[in-house]
Amino acid sequence: MDLKRRIAGVAAVAAIALGAGHLVHSRSAGKAPAERPAAELREKPKAVQTVAAGPEATAPAPAPTPDPALTAITPAVPVAPPAPAPVETAPVLAEVPAALPDCTATLDLVPEPRAMIGVTLLARCHENERVILQHAGLAVTAMTTASGALFTGLPGLETEAKVTAVFVDGSRVEAQVSLPDLAALRRFGVQWQGDDAFQLHAFEGGAAYGQPGDLSAANPRTPSEALKAGQGYITLLGDPAAPAPLLAEIYTFPADPAAKADVVVEAGVSKATCGREILGETLASLGGKATVTELTLAMPDCDAVGDYLVLKNLAPQMNIAAAN
Repeated sequence: MDLKRRIAGVAAVAAIALGAGHLVHSRSAGKAPAERPAAELREKPKAVQTVAAGPEATAPAPAPTPDPALTAITPAVPVAPPAPAPVETAPVLAEVPAALPDCTATLDLVPEPRAMIGVTLLARCHENERVILQHAGLAVTAMTTASGALFTGLPGLETEAKVTAVFVDGSRVEAQVSLPDLAALRRFGVQWQGDDAFQLHAFEGGAAYGQPGDLSAANPRTPSEALKAGQGYITLLGDPAAPAPLLAEIYTFPADPAAKADVVVEAGVSKATCGREILGETLASLGGKATVTELTLAMPDCDAVGDYLVLKNLAPQMNIAAAN
């Protein structure tokens, strides 16, 4: 075993010697190179590049070695982190309050033939509402339409006629109109509230009940009719379907003293009025000026239901007669 190891060692030494002789022989064949220091011969390679084996393999270009001097004087520049991408958000729209309706009420008055007042009320915030129309002591109720409008007429009681419309909330609107035709007319009427009912009868030309000259709610005539000399008409005022209705009847006839009429105020005895007092007012217009007089009437007991009380001499300068 040791003998084999020696033989192997001798062979290795011989091989080294042969290699060295070959090297010496080669160098002796040409010019002898200058001697290099042992330390330089022992210098280790600066870099070891691994390459792939094969005929087509090529060594890549060595990476450039940074210059220590440049590295020392070049300050490091901090790299800012990338700015975050903007996040798109939906625009916030301010809430715009809904436009409020224009609640301004308007009242227009137009003079019409025979000193009548054409009334146009527009109140869009008072639709289907009770409204009171006031003029020279006269007060009657009406109802506006679904759009807050009202179209009606009133008999003028004063030459410079002012009309006021009063709404449920207490707000009001008013207007004025001139009625020059009123000087040629006389007017007399009665007004009441609810069940405290009164009614007019005007007997023209000596007519009796039921004759053509007997004017009442059942036969009122109208101001638009072609009236003959001495004839008049009765205007029924107020909407009985309105809450707490204010109602009136007004008789209009010529101011000429030759035109005579017997005017009667009646009050029917009913279950709603019997056994108590009923209240009302009379209105008179003479020479373009109006007067208002309170009217209080004690009604008979309820065993008189169906009867009528007849009132006379209620206004000056008018012939008031008792019905037969």
